[in-house]
Amino acid sequence: MAMASIYRRALPSPPAIDFASSEGKQLFMEATQGGTMEGFFKLISYFQTQSEPAYCGLATLAMVLNALSIDPGRKWKGPWRWFDESMLDCCEPLEKVKAKGISFGKVVCLAHCAGAKVEAFRTNQSNIDEFRKHVIACSTSDDCHVISSYNRATFKQTGSGHFSPIGGYHAGKDMALILDVARFKYPPHWVPLKLLWEAMDTFDDASGFRRGFMLISRLQRPPALLYTLSCKHESWVNIAKYLAEDVPVLLSSTDVKDIKDVLSIVFSSLPSKFLEFIKWVAEVRRTEEGDQSLSPEEQERLTIKGEILKQVQESELYKHVTDFLSTEKSGCHGPLCLGQAPSLTDIAASVCCQGAGILEGKNESFNEFCCGETKVHCLKSNGDMPVTVVSGKVMNGIGEQHVDMLVPSSSCIGMHPASNDVLTTLLLALPPHTWSGIKDENLLQEINGLVSTQTLPVLLQEEIMHLRGQLHVLKRCKDDEVEQDLSAPSF
Repeated sequence: MAMASIYRRALPSPPAIDFASSEGKQLFMEATQGGTMEGFFKLISYFQTQSEPAYCGLATLAMVLNALSIDPGRKWKGPWRWFDESMLDCCEPLEKVKAKGISFGKVVCLAHCAGAKVEAFRTNQSNIDEFRKHVIACSTSDDCHVISSYNRATFKQTGSGHFSPIGGYHAGKDMALILDVARFKYPPHWVPLKLLWEAMDTFDDASGFRRGFMLISRLQRPPALLYTLSCKHESWVNIAKYLAEDVPVLLSSTDVKDIKDVLSIVFSSLPSKFLEFIKWVAEVRRTEEGDQSLSPEEQERLTIKGEILKQVQESELYKHVTDFLSTEKSGCHGPLCLGQAPSLTDIAASVCCQGAGILEGKNESFNEFCCGETKVHCLKSNGDMPVTVVSGKVMNGIGEQHVDMLVPSSSCIGMHPASNDVLTTLLLALPPHTWSGIKDENLLQEINGLVSTQTLPVLLQEEIMHLRGQLHVLKRCKDDEVEQDLSAPSF
């Protein structure tokens, strides 16, 4: 039987110039000499092909986030944290993206949620001269990249709306290099910047808004080093609704007299999948033969995590949460059983089994792995903050392997995020309006003082503001408000 299929497309030239052609190579060399190809080298190192015909927006964003060395705080495959299209599902279910593509606003939402600094402009919010300045600025640097949303038809190419990053700029010819993520269709190509602007200055029929461009860069400090919100579409909708909408209503409709009443109301109705929503990132590694030292990157991450955790536990709100949990040991509130908290070795046994599984590429089932023993010890190096390491011997009936879990710690006491840490962080991350319905003015003033980010140390403040921003953009996606408001969350 015959099988219908397509092998690539001939790139319409003009207006585009194939990157690998003689003319394209000449443009590249001239632009390199002119200093406007600096961003190209990071992008080309992480250049990828979209895995689905409608995944251009996801592939483009994943490529840029990886080029900026932003840690996703989520596993990709095996033990690796890495941005992949399959992980960018917090603003739109992947099945829907696969069928219909994704809008400009929702790509912006995804970038915010992933922890990047984003400045987004539709063409009616900017002009070609400003666009050129941004392209030049990002092309002369490797810490900022431009993502363009444009209509292929303007370049005489097949298809309509498309996303790709801009890999460089030729000042003499006023041309931009498009690193087309649909590499199965068209190669990277140079296009006149004026024509690219015209291709962006078109309407997306699905959203009714103009297309545009966005500038993606790193925040001053990578966010969510200790905590992150899970962006799995199946769980966050109800949880985001509860935290952003239901909690304020519950607090305004109930006569709350003290902080304990407030905590009881918030915690008693937490959705069942809450524990899948906010997590601490446990790092694992294989125990290396004869070498227990940490890399500078591991040491830096764990030092900051330990400091953030210490700051959480020194907050006034933490004391209230801990006191509340200690008086409620006999019961369970929603998904959180407030009985005896698991020990570090219990957590380590579970995490080491998970680690052994993912280090073998088994991402789903860890039941076949059994952690025979764990050992808690301390590593110190060069006067840095000590790090708690829990080593586990994991067996699966065939053999055994040794796995380390690296634990944030401010001293060698096995400190790790527990329920009261996570719940304190959650309360701090709720938007300020959450508490406005409390009728007792003295209590309202007290709770506002406890949750104010202005009094928090800088590291914890940045962590909380990122989590609050994640919650905000998730709700904005849920309410279909991302097309009207492209700005970063501000509180």
